[in-house]
Amino acid sequence: MGETDSLLMQQEWRIIDQSSVGPQFPALESFAMDDTFCASVGSGKSAAVARAWVHHRTIVMGIQDTKLPFLKKGLNHLEEHGFRAIVRNSGGLAVVLDEGVLNFSLIFPENEQKIEINRGYDAMWKLVQLMFSDFPVKMEAREIVGSYCPGSYDLSINGQKFAGISQRRIRNGVAVQIYLCVNGSGAERASLVKGFYDAAKGKEETKFAYPDIVPSVMASLTELLGVQLSVQDVMLRFLQVLKEHSERIFSDTLSAEEWPLYEAYLTRVVERNDKVFDALKD
Repeated sequence: MGETDSLLMQQEWRIIDQSSVGPQFPALESFAMDDTFCASVGSGKSAAVARAWVHHRTIVMGIQDTKLPFLKKGLNHLEEHGFRAIVRNSGGLAVVLDEGVLNFSLIFPENEQKIEINRGYDAMWKLVQLMFSDFPVKMEAREIVGSYCPGSYDLSINGQKFAGISQRRIRNGVAVQIYLCVNGSGAERASLVKGFYDAAKGKEETKFAYPDIVPSVMASLTELLGVQLSVQDVMLRFLQVLKEHSERIFSDTLSAEEWPLYEAYLTRVVERNDKVFDALKD
């Protein structure tokens, strides 16, 4: 694990904590934030960034989801359940965000040495293992068939997935992002996404194979560890591990120099979303 550790080992970790901003924090802002920090870290203007974020009642769709034949029906299903949908700028498929789901982004500089894709994933997996090392459970990183947004780095305990990892690269910055289902019902979240796909795909044959969701393969850490965990509990574990892997961690916000960059990325993300949703109005 030496090489993975070297990614977690940063001289400084700049902490951006947006885990308790509340329901008025739209998810599109998060994607613009990560793009901004990617550019900043990649150009050497910022230390490595560790960002924590929570969004309320939002389904984040991947680009492929926007090609579903009856997307509007799927979106209506989500609205009926009190969820709004957005489209993210990175790969993958639909995931659920709510107040029991904590997201982390680790943003690394990619300098002379390229960061292999798997190395980024391994660093995040290692981080999560360290965060919960006091529990006598075995965490696995492998695709969980029947989960939403399945991938080879689904994190699971006893075959039930509680987290998914994705990656985004901009210039010389690498953002590794994870969602952790901290509390609440994993199966309920999966049922919501299943309902979305059932409505949005209907009986149509599609070129792309959308996941056949089996709600029982998803769970939250509270369900899996048998301990009531809050987002704050998990935040503390996160900060503790980063502290052990750097000379200094410090809390921060966007700098004056980063604001215009952030606004430009946000405009781009918003425009891309508007384009998708405006097309549905025709």
